[in-house]
This record gives sequence, structure tokens and C-alpha cells, in this order.
Amino acid sequence: MKFSQPLIPATLLRRYKRFLADALLDDGTEVTAHCANPGSMMGLKDDGLRIWLEPNDDPKKKLKYGWRLVDHQNGHMTGVDTSVPNRALRAALMAHEVPELADYVTVRPEVKYGQNSRIDFLLTDTDKPDLYVEVKSVTLLRTPTMAEFPDSVTTRGTKHLAELTEMVRQGHRALMFYLVQRTDAEFVTLADDIDPTYATAFDQAVDAGVEVMAYDCQISPEEISLGKPLPFRR
Repeated sequence: MKFSQPLIPATLLRRYKRFLADALLDDGTEVTAHCANPGSMMGLKDDGLRIWLEPNDDPKKKLKYGWRLVDHQNGHMTGVDTSVPNRALRAALMAHEVPELADYVTVRPEVKYGQNSRIDFLLTDTDKPDLYVEVKSVTLLRTPTMAEFPDSVTTRGTKHLAELTEMVRQGHRALMFYLVQRTDAEFVTLADDIDPTYATAFDQAVDAGVEVMAYDCQISPEEISLGKPLPFRR
């Protein structure tokens, strides 16, 4: 997924009201950017971090910048826009670039299911059970190489696990897909201490037959794309 505009480097001044961030451009201009991330962004919102912003000239948008990346300045980056995983995975699915899922013919995004929900992707084929795929963006890393989900309590995420479980009970396949928007993670696990309710729901879902998969991303100021599979440890 290529960014629509070349990203601009900046220094983070503050993140506030969840969806706003003030930043200082290299020319000394202070700007306010949209932060497309409702989570806690633990470890990614410290004042003084090097970040990358995407400018826009859309007259319908109040803010002319969107915060896209954190540059850890050690050769690694993290993507902070939670809409990116769905777009990156959709591109990979449509191109049949996810080997584990490449034998499904049809990929449909945002299909209604469950209790007033929409599944991120519904994969179908004439000779296979339908596959319901829910995608989560993973950005938390408190221990070197260990990515964790979630970074805050996620009632919505717990609801999704219950709905995936119900799809399995109805005879379908269901997959929880964790897309790690970091280049410094080697495996993925759950942050039980942050949301024990989610962790319990996850274990119950897996016991019921919900499948789990994790991938990392290739990240640069030009694009974010699906990377390689990562082990999920529990």
C-alpha cells in the first residue's frame, strides 16, 4: 500500500484527545495532524519522537496532515494508522500473496455478520467452507522483539472473538489475523495484563476452533506492505 503523498519528517510535540497530534516540521512550522489510532499508543506517543506525516490537499479535510509512522531511528519503524492493516491485507489477498489463504477465489471486504458487525474479509470458494477473517493492528512492544495485542482494553475486540466463535459453530472457518505494524518484532503474543477479558475470550475462541495467524509489515516512508509470517505464542 503506497502512501498517496510523499511523507514528511517531523518531531512529535504531543498527542491529545486520542485523534490529534501536534508536530514540528523540520522547517520550524508547527502543525496539527490527524492521528488515526484510538488505542493507548503505549511507547509511541512520547514527546520528541521522530515521526512521519502524510500531507493532503483535500478541501473536505479539516487537518492537512495525517500521522503515519514512528521512526525509532535505529533502522526500525512502526505504523500508527490502524486503517492500514486492512488495506495492506486486502491488497495481498486480492493478489493471492498470502500463501495460507491463496486458494480462496473470492475476497469480499466489510460483509455484515454477527450482531450488527461487519467482518473485515469474507473468503469464499465453491468447494471450501466460508472463511471469516478479522484483522487487528498490533503496535505494542514492551519487551524487545515481542509484539503484544492489545495496547488498551478492547471491548470491541472481545465481541469480535465471540462472533468468530459463532461462525465456527455454524460450520464455517474463522481466522484472527494479527498484522504487526512494526519492523522490530519477531513474534506476537497477548497483553494479558492490559485486557484479561480479551485474553480469556481469545483462549475460548481458539479452543472452539478459531484459527490464528500473524504477519509483520515492510515499512518505509513510501509504503507499507505485508511482510512475513510471525510465530504467535501463547
